[in-house]
Amino acid sequence: MVQFSDNDLKLLKRETKAFADLALVLRDGTPQVTPVWFDWDGTYIIVNTARGRVKDNVLKRHPFVALAISSPDNPYRYLQIRGHVVQETEAGAYDMIRSLNEKYHGKYEYPKRPGEVRVTYKILPERVSSKT
Repeated sequence: MVQFSDNDLKLLKRETKAFADLALVLRDGTPQVTPVWFDWDGTYIIVNTARGRVKDNVLKRHPFVALAISSPDNPYRYLQIRGHVVQETEAGAYDMIRSLNEKYHGKYEYPKRPGEVRVTYKILPERVSSKT
């Protein structure tokens, strides 16, 4: 398991409300970067999406990712993480997106869209670098 510095851990805290830029590699080899809400459970970076979206399709096929998390107060302070998906589940995924909405907007609610199926991915950090 990688070691995070105290400053790194501050960026991962729910109270910080930092966004993560999630980098993926598409089927044709080109990069795809998406800002995402995330959570940290002390071991895994947790992201949530809907089935059929680009993130979902790529993560199922190619579970290796990079994330860049910048401080909301100082974009020159950032954390880079490389890792891979260790779990994908629909169980509890709607509750997870509600929890993420609470983190970023203060409300434990999220609209249920007809036919939308939420999925949660857990990412195990394998390499970490930061500028603090």
